[in-house]
Amino acid sequence: MIAAVAKNRAIGYKNKLLYWLPNDLKRFKALTTGHTIVMGLNTYKSLPKGALPNRRNCVLTRSVKELPGCECFASWDAFISNCKPDEDIYIIGGASIYQQFIDKADRLCLTEIDDVPQEADAFFPDYSDWKVETKETHPKDEKHAFEYAFVDYVRG
Repeated sequence: MIAAVAKNRAIGYKNKLLYWLPNDLKRFKALTTGHTIVMGLNTYKSLPKGALPNRRNCVLTRSVKELPGCECFASWDAFISNCKPDEDIYIIGGASIYQQFIDKADRLCLTEIDDVPQEADAFFPDYSDWKVETKETHPKDEKHAFEYAFVDYVRG
């Protein structure tokens, strides 16, 4: 799973990301390019240009059969049966997809933002029982309004 989370685990508001952190976007691109990303329909709809380039884009949805540049699956089982055993899969959201499938994840690649937003309606599931594998902290600067850290977790 990959996400940017506030101190209260908030990840979005009105189907938009809460934070614009260029280094988070660069990390997301570096980690997911060349791999499979899986998302819910609302996350797909939130992408400004639709399917993300240079990735296998998969959408879990029962309501839509085709989306440009994507493969659509009605269930996790249908999706996973179309994956290779060694395929790197990144679950990219949204909140309900994270909640439903956190038990399937073997690692969390999170950007933890030192902030609690005024408004949020989407939250990442509790991961307090996961163990920090690596952590890289960054101060706020002219392009980043908040301190943040890239934190990779494995099951505790």
